Parts: sequence; C-alpha cells; structure tokens
Amino acid sequence: MAEYKSAETPVKASADAVFNKLSNLEGLKDLLSRVPEEQVPADQRDLFNQIQITPDTISFPAGPVGNLTLQLTETVKPTFIKLEGAGTPVPMALILHIYPSTEVSCSVQVEIDLQIPAMLKPMVSGPINKMVSQFADMLRNLPF
Repeated sequence: MAEYKSAETPVKASADAVFNKLSNLEGLKDLLSRVPEEQVPADQRDLFNQIQITPDTISFPAGPVGNLTLQLTETVKPTFIKLEGAGTPVPMALILHIYPSTEVSCSVQVEIDLQIPAMLKPMVSGPINKMVSQFADMLRNLPF
C-alpha cells in the first residue's frame, strides 16, 4: 500500500462545520457550486465541471483510466472521513483527517492510499503528491 499525504492545511471553519459539509456529499455539491471560477485553474475548469455527486458517491474524470468513483465508507465525527474506490483499476482510498484547532478553525490533511505495484510507485508518486496538495489547498478556499 502506498500512502500519499498533503501537509496539514489551515481552514477558517470549525472541525464540526468542515466535517458536516464534507461527510454529506450532497453538501459538498453545494460547496463546489460556490467555488469562485477564478479559484479553479483555467486548465482544470472542464474537469471541475464534470464532477458528479450522489448522496454517497463522488465521480470525477481521471485521465486515461476514465472516471473514478469514490464511495463514502467510514466517518468518525468530527475528525475522519474515508471514501473508497468503487470499480477503480486498483484498490484505493481517499481519507480526510480533520484536526480541531479552535472553535472557528481547524486544519485538514488529505491522504490517498493506493495498492500499486512497487515498480509503478516512482511513476505515479509525483502526480499523486501534487493532487493531494491541490485538494488540500482547494479545501482551504471552500466557503464552509
């Protein structure tokens, strides 16, 4: 299992508010719709607009492997949210760690766990590390 983690990223919202929004995928849909266009890089806007959300899944384009679907599988209020790949080419999980700081702030850390062969790890490490960092930065900018 290969683990990729972002740095802890500060968020201007309580851990409860972040957990409540992100553990309810339909609430995430509302959050994504309110992200200002200028905060999504121009080369990522088309991909951003293709994100599909149901009450317990989120699907998004993932380049050559097609769409990836993640299903909400585990939560621990207010500090942990886990989504696992459904029908993904390799077993994977997206984990959000939420660390309470004050009543009005917290920090988040994004983790992706993949079961990939050791020989592929050097090829995918750079892009996946970049993705977890970008995802954590996006969470910092969401209006909770």
